[in-house]
Amino acid sequence: MTSPFVLAVPSKGRLQENADAFFARAGLTLAKPRGARDYRGTIAGLDNVEIVYLSASEIAAQLARGQAHLGITGEDLVRENIANADARVKLIETLGFGSANVVVAVPQAWIDVRTMADLDDVATSFRAKHNRRMRVATKYINLTRNFFAGHGVVDYRIVESAGATEGAPASGAAELIVDITTTGATLAANSLKILDDGLILRSQANLVASRAADWSPQARETARIILDHIAARARAAKYKEVRTRFAGCNDALLGEIRNRFGVVAPFGGPTSSGMLTLHCPPAQLYALGTLLRTQGAETVSIGSLDYVMDRDNPLFTCLDRFLAT
Repeated sequence: MTSPFVLAVPSKGRLQENADAFFARAGLTLAKPRGARDYRGTIAGLDNVEIVYLSASEIAAQLARGQAHLGITGEDLVRENIANADARVKLIETLGFGSANVVVAVPQAWIDVRTMADLDDVATSFRAKHNRRMRVATKYINLTRNFFAGHGVVDYRIVESAGATEGAPASGAAELIVDITTTGATLAANSLKILDDGLILRSQANLVASRAADWSPQARETARIILDHIAARARAAKYKEVRTRFAGCNDALLGEIRNRFGVVAPFGGPTSSGMLTLHCPPAQLYALGTLLRTQGAETVSIGSLDYVMDRDNPLFTCLDRFLAT
C-alpha cells in the first residue's frame, strides 16, 4: 500500500483558521471526517493526502525528520529548530499571515544602549562589575547565539524562557530578552525597547517542504497538484481581467500598455475582430481603462479572476529543483 502524502497544518487558533482559509481560497478544502476534535484530516478530491494537525513547532520537527512532505509553520521556528535548515527544508511560499519579528529588546532605562555595539560595551562592563555574564531570556536559543556571534557579543548567557519572556527583566530573571513581537506594544508595556539594529528575523507563516520525506513519483505528483492550485490562486490575486474591443488595437499599442502598466496579455495580441483580453494589476485599472477609451474603445469591462493556471508552475519548479540538488 502506498504511503500517504502528509501535509502538516497548525492545530489551533488563528494560525489554523488562516491555514484553512488559505487552502480554501486555492480550491483545496480541508476536512475532518471524524469530527472537529480529530487531529487527522483530508483534502476533498485527493484521496492519498493525510492532513495532520500539530503545533507550529511540532510541524517544524516533523519536516526536519521527513515525517511530513509539506507543512505550514513560521520561518522563526524553522530557523530556530532545524539545524542547517536551508539544506533540509525549502520555504516554498510565504503565506501573508502569522507575521512576527524576532528582536533584541532591552530595558527602556538603558538610555545609552541603542545598538548591538552598545550592548556589547554594556555586557563587558556588566561582567567586570558583577563578576558574571549578563542574562538573555529567550525561547530562541539558536537564533540568539547566531545573531549575537555575528555582532561580536560574547559576554552573556542564555536563560531559557518557559513563560512570558517580556516579563523576565522586571522579575529579575534576566537583564534583556530576545522574543517575537508584532507591534511592539507588549514590549513597551513592559518598559522594553527594541535595539535599532536588533531585528533578528522578519518571520511569517510559510509553506515548507521537507527533503527527508519519501518523495515517490506519486508524492511528487500530489505535490504538483497542490502547488498548481496554490500558484493559480496566487497568480489570479495579482490581476484583474480587462476585456475590450476596438479597431485601433494593434501590437504597438499592446506593447505600450505592457510597458506602462505592467499588463499581461495571456492570449497574445488582439484578434482580427479587435477583441483583447488583458490581465492588469488592480492599481493600474483606471489608467489602463482611460488609455483604451482614448484609443477608441467604447466599452472596457473589468472582472475578478479566481484562478490563472500557467503551463509552468514556479512553486513546483522550486520544489523540484530543491529535491534534485
